[in-house]
Amino acid sequence: MKQLFGWGLPLALALHSPLSAATPTLFHNGNIITLAEPAQAEALLINEGKITALGSYQQLAKNCQQACKRVDLKGRTLLPGFIDAHGHYTMTLDYLGYRNVASPPVGPANKIEDILAELKQQASARPDEQWILGAGYDDSLLAEKRHPTRWELDQVSKDKPVFIRHVSGHLGVCNSRCLELAHIDKNTPNPEGGVFRRKPDTNIPNGVMEESALHNVTHVIPSPSLQQQLERLTELDRYYAQYGITTVQDGATSSKGLALLQAAAKGKHLSLDVIAYPYYAWTDLDKFLPSSGPGKDYNNGFRIAGVKLVLDGSPQGKTAWLSHPYHEPPKGLPKDYKGYPILKDEQLKETLGGFYSKGYQILAHANGDAAAEQMLRIMDKLKAEQKHQPRSVMIHAQTVRDDQLDRMAALDIIPSFFVAHTFYWGDWHRDSVLGQSRASRISPLRSASEKNIRYTIHNDTPIVPPDMPLLLWTATQRQTRSGQTLGKAQQATALEALKAITIDAAYQHFEEDRKGSLAVGKLADLVIVDRNPLTMPSAELKDLKVLQTIKEGQVVYQNPVN
Repeated sequence: MKQLFGWGLPLALALHSPLSAATPTLFHNGNIITLAEPAQAEALLINEGKITALGSYQQLAKNCQQACKRVDLKGRTLLPGFIDAHGHYTMTLDYLGYRNVASPPVGPANKIEDILAELKQQASARPDEQWILGAGYDDSLLAEKRHPTRWELDQVSKDKPVFIRHVSGHLGVCNSRCLELAHIDKNTPNPEGGVFRRKPDTNIPNGVMEESALHNVTHVIPSPSLQQQLERLTELDRYYAQYGITTVQDGATSSKGLALLQAAAKGKHLSLDVIAYPYYAWTDLDKFLPSSGPGKDYNNGFRIAGVKLVLDGSPQGKTAWLSHPYHEPPKGLPKDYKGYPILKDEQLKETLGGFYSKGYQILAHANGDAAAEQMLRIMDKLKAEQKHQPRSVMIHAQTVRDDQLDRMAALDIIPSFFVAHTFYWGDWHRDSVLGQSRASRISPLRSASEKNIRYTIHNDTPIVPPDMPLLLWTATQRQTRSGQTLGKAQQATALEALKAITIDAAYQHFEEDRKGSLAVGKLADLVIVDRNPLTMPSAELKDLKVLQTIKEGQVVYQNPVN
């Protein structure tokens, strides 16, 4: 079996498709959950990539003759295809060439020495490559409880540049050669919205970079050729499809990523739908954005829907912008350290207003409640000036407060919660980042539901794998790596969690008229799973198996075991 970066999960190749989009197909003898009215159906008929009928098997069978194919579900469950409410499709493609330096259970690194060993193996395995790259390291899970330094990465190579990206995506570490190529030295000032960490009592960079400081390095890392990237897209789509995903988001798309996606659409390389939200700050962004604003129609599986902004950093990396100090500040920083903003108020207002005037939907990354407050403050002003656009999205919304949820509802801002944090970093948030009280409220799903706020949930891939069954489990159980429940009062029901990756995710993308539920006229984006997620014990949701994923009537993933 082949493996993709980081997660050590086998990539099962799609088998020969038993379905054709042009062949009428009748599904029956299972649980058909529509997430619409009626809530369930006895049978479902699709043809030419769309749902054509729902009803009784006897009734629909009359319309299924000769050329029509019948699929006996054998008691299994048919659902709408899962929708990635937030992630980074093209970044995940980049990670295919990176060494996995994450900690268990995702990767092999328990200590810094393990990271260095993995990078040395990468150098030996790919001697012709100019850079030695790794991703996924997590200081919170390393024995040393700190980031590696430039001098430690120099042990891997002093001649070749070495760069590793933090699991959050918001920090990274360079060796000395990498810093040299990026023109970073003791005289390089910190950029606005970023930090070059320094050796204590000196100005010498220690190799660790935060937030916007990463741009100095990412701009000099060589990219694979366009053709090489296009050839990898089939592999990447199958990776997502094995988790039941039929629509993928590419948040913060770079100009290179946009060029790739446009080429992929032109060459018909995409087997899933990809929705792009380019990063607002790329200097050459304008040449890729339609002057008439975003369109609602896909071009061979690709469309640009809006723009992505970043207002603060990462809670697990302790760069998120909080209204109250971190429980334990990073080493060397004062006790009243609260993180920091990426943009000033006037910059945010000008940027939001400009894109809203062109009809672009905004995704705004805001982990800390101070960053959430900044977004709400500026949105209040824009609404007063009648420059407000509906369905703006607050990405992650990790520490958003109840009073802020009320204001989000009034401003029609959708929270997209990174609830997988409760498992991956819940213990770290409780013990080091936020303390018990605040950590118990990260991703406040129950509070949002009680306020009748439609929300979505996401994995932020490649930060964590796009494992949708695990995401459902984290939303309903909120269990940490150590097996403790973090914030039982904020648990979602299985139905609420399922809606958050189907119909509510479609709503977030302005696509509820064609995706997210099983209804006549909607796309035949479907997933077959081994059990009914609404009746099985929610504590077992992480073990839900995706058996088949269908995109507009075509099978894009078939579980080879079942």
